[in-house]
Amino acid sequence: MVLPRWLLTAPRASTPASRILSARLSARHTAHRSQNVHTMGSEFWPRRGSPGILHHYTETQVAYEFTSATATSQPHSVLFLGGLGDGLATTSYVADVVEGLQPTEWSIFSMTLTSSYQGWGFGHLDRDTDEIAQCVRYIQDYKKEKYGNPGMIVVFGHSTGSQCVLHYLSRPNPHTGSPTFDPYLEHCTRPALDGAIMQAPVSDREAILYIMRDGFLGRTPAELRETYDKLVALAKEGVERGGPFDTMLPIALTSQFGYPLNTPVSCRRFLSLVSPDTPDAPGDDDMFSSDLGNEQLARTFGMVRERGLLRGKLTVLMSGADQSVPEWVDKEELLSRWQRAADREGPTPVWDAEHSGIIPGASHALSNDDQAEPRKWLVKRVLLYLSTIAEPAEYELVSR
Repeated sequence: MVLPRWLLTAPRASTPASRILSARLSARHTAHRSQNVHTMGSEFWPRRGSPGILHHYTETQVAYEFTSATATSQPHSVLFLGGLGDGLATTSYVADVVEGLQPTEWSIFSMTLTSSYQGWGFGHLDRDTDEIAQCVRYIQDYKKEKYGNPGMIVVFGHSTGSQCVLHYLSRPNPHTGSPTFDPYLEHCTRPALDGAIMQAPVSDREAILYIMRDGFLGRTPAELRETYDKLVALAKEGVERGGPFDTMLPIALTSQFGYPLNTPVSCRRFLSLVSPDTPDAPGDDDMFSSDLGNEQLARTFGMVRERGLLRGKLTVLMSGADQSVPEWVDKEELLSRWQRAADREGPTPVWDAEHSGIIPGASHALSNDDQAEPRKWLVKRVLLYLSTIAEPAEYELVSR
């Protein structure tokens, strides 16, 4: 789910439905209270700005490298990917990670995708991961020119950024699909990564089921179910008759589930996110639902080793108090199932059992004002993980 920032930090009611409010939009959206000019936002929002370097990884797309006057040599790189609705440096806990990395040899980049900000409603994971590959290759070239080798690189995804990480690591390389709705997309070979982190991987499908069970934004469960059924029917019809074009769903309907009023959502992306045919036929975006069978997990987590795009291990960090995860989901058991699917009794583990886990008390984007301790926990765990990544014996850029 994608919800406005003011809902993420608003006081919670006692009903279960109120606990879903954070769903999938991270820290970007703000709102005004009453007629005041006071803008709501996280206590941790970096108001004084963040020094850095703006890089064009393509002619029209950019990545921002956070820098520090005290950091003298940072040959290694972390590439951060935000969630739905995020853009350049809009996930507030990145500021904590930046501070934690200052005395290390790692710098962190935040990037824009075609699907950033309001673009997610017509986006798709193949395009996202092709653009991530372009950015990874740019960073490797940049670090090689600056330090003599491309250094190590880790991709760090938050929320839907986690779907991008897993899609990057588990799908054929390069992608093989040729979507009719995106005819000018050119797939590229994705470079291997030295490490990968997923934070707050959650299921949009289960979030929307949670909302429909308890009611939301003043609407009853029955009213939401009626809207949902109407949206699914419209979306399936739109995909069937759309041909080479994406068809937009009515904002008057999508907004009833908290989707922003300024964000058009296509029939195709809606079906991918809410995945009405799960668990039998999950959509591309439905990787983290708790009722996915082992066969489905084998096609995502289970393919990471086979694709060979991860030289290190996969670290997964779930938020312990994630408002978008229903109470019926057993987070510990879900992590265990993902670990078994990733490792598949292979000779060496893919899953980083030492650093993966549940962040105690963490909200979805660690953006509420009570999140100081969860943010410290996250930064410490990320630094420990980065310290274990072995430097390649020989640096080699993937050919163009």
